[in-house]
Amino acid sequence: MDSLDQLSHGLANLSMFPFFDMAHYVVSVMALREQPGALEVSRASPLACWFSAMLYCFGGAVLSGIMLAEPTVAPLSNGTGILLASILWYLVFYCPLDLVYGCAALPPLRLVLSGMKEVTRTWKVLGGVTQAHSKYEDGLLVMIAIGWARGAGGGLISNFEQLVRGVWKPETNELLKMSYPTKVSLIGAVLFALQQTDYLPLHTRHLMLIYTTFTVANKTRMMLTGSATSPFAPFESVLHKTLFAGFSPYAALTAAPTNDTAAAAPTKEPCKPPANGTSLQTKDKSAKKSD
Repeated sequence: MDSLDQLSHGLANLSMFPFFDMAHYVVSVMALREQPGALEVSRASPLACWFSAMLYCFGGAVLSGIMLAEPTVAPLSNGTGILLASILWYLVFYCPLDLVYGCAALPPLRLVLSGMKEVTRTWKVLGGVTQAHSKYEDGLLVMIAIGWARGAGGGLISNFEQLVRGVWKPETNELLKMSYPTKVSLIGAVLFALQQTDYLPLHTRHLMLIYTTFTVANKTRMMLTGSATSPFAPFESVLHKTLFAGFSPYAALTAAPTNDTAAAAPTKEPCKPPANGTSLQTKDKSAKKSD
């Protein structure tokens, strides 16, 4: 227990700048590059590509600022972070022979970078919760929302980022089908909000250690096994079947017609032309001439 307590102290005092922040920027920009059509946009409009990359890197800060009625340009005040993210963006997209992207895409290095990015997720979620707690001491839902926005802001504003690249896919909305980073950020926001309001009897550093260990270990497992299945899938399935899969007796009234009902509906036969191929008007004219 003493060793775990010392480890939690060391983790809580760990500085994210510059190495962990660099890992976050590299993984985020690589995720943008691997989007369909992103390379074409980077060649046609570097400014649009850069703006999309900044949304990937600082989307959480932008979204949380909007929700807290703070200036949306506040992330730009972090000149060092913007400069570092811009340099890494340029190297990932425009480095000769794709040396930077090729090296970062190697499985061992990408595994390390992804693990470091998950460590930064803990600080982002906790930072959002504490920021909201300083303004709304009893606002549990506000703390959860801001912590969630800080941890998964890049995914939550993905539709706006796609518009910057000239893509409109409303079916990819994170609220319709949440990805694993969005889900794990929401769970972290709930846990840290409960801890900040004394509903969860844990020290902040201990919860940070537990949450960081879970996110890093699970991300490592998913990358090593090549599995995209969320560890929350069994619980989500049981919860959905229990609470949200109720049967409605009026469902049949609003259901779309089936093939059987469509076949049973009467259809009008089209008017057939005369067998000899002459029209009715031609017959009338010929009858008048004979008269």
